Amino acid sequence: MLTKKQFELLKFLNNKIKMNGISPSFEEMKEAVGLKSKSGIHRLIKSLEERGFIKRLPHRARALKIINLPDNIDQPIKLKQEFKPNVIEGGFKETLTTEIIESIRQIPLYGKIAAGLPIDAVRDDTNMIDIPASMLGEGEHYALEVEGDSMIDAGILDGDLAIIRRSETANNGEVVVALIDENEVTLKRLHRKGKTIALEAANKVYETKIFGPDRVRVQGQLKAIFRQYS
Repeated sequence: MLTKKQFELLKFLNNKIKMNGISPSFEEMKEAVGLKSKSGIHRLIKSLEERGFIKRLPHRARALKIINLPDNIDQPIKLKQEFKPNVIEGGFKETLTTEIIESIRQIPLYGKIAAGLPIDAVRDDTNMIDIPASMLGEGEHYALEVEGDSMIDAGILDGDLAIIRRSETANNGEVVVALIDENEVTLKRLHRKGKTIALEAANKVYETKIFGPDRVRVQGQLKAIFRQYS
C-alpha cells in the first residue's frame, strides 16, 4: 500500500509523462507534493521503484517510466501548488524522446512579449519553431519570447519561450497574453472581479494593475514554457 506522498507523486508523474512525454523536474515534483527538499523526492522515487511502480531509464537525465499503477490512481488529489507551466529544459536535442520526435508540430514565433504591439500586428508565419505535439493539444498556437522578471515566481523567466494557445477568453487565475488599451501586450495572471479586470504579476516587486473591462482583451492562454540553455 502506498503512502499519501508516494501516491501523490506517482499520480503527478503519470499525468506529466502522459502530457509531455518526459518526466517533470525534481523541482516540479517537490512543489507538486509539498516537500521542502529534493532529497525527499529522491526517497519517494526510490520507494516507488522498489515497489515496482516506476523504473529509472539509464543514461538519460530526468528519465522515469511508469510500469505499474494502483487501481485507485484516478482518485482526485489536491496538489500543493498554483499553476506553473510545463517546462522543457536543456534544449530539444538533449531531451526529446523517440516518441516525441515522431510527433512534432511547427508554430510561429512572434517575438518578445514586451514588444508593445497587438499579436495580430506582429504576426509572421515565416519564423517557425518545432514543438512536441503532446505539449499543445487542440487549437492554434504561437510562441513569444519572455522579456523581464515580472513572472519569475510562476516559473517564467527572462528569455523563455512562452507557448500560447490563441484564445479570446480565459478563466480566473490563468496566465494570459493580455492586450491593454489596444497598444500594450503583457503576460500576466488574469483575475476578474465584478466589472474590473486585474492583471497580476508573479513577482512581489510589481504591483497588480486594475483595469475596466473595455481596456483589456485576452489574446491567448499560456500553455507551456520552452527553456533552452546555451
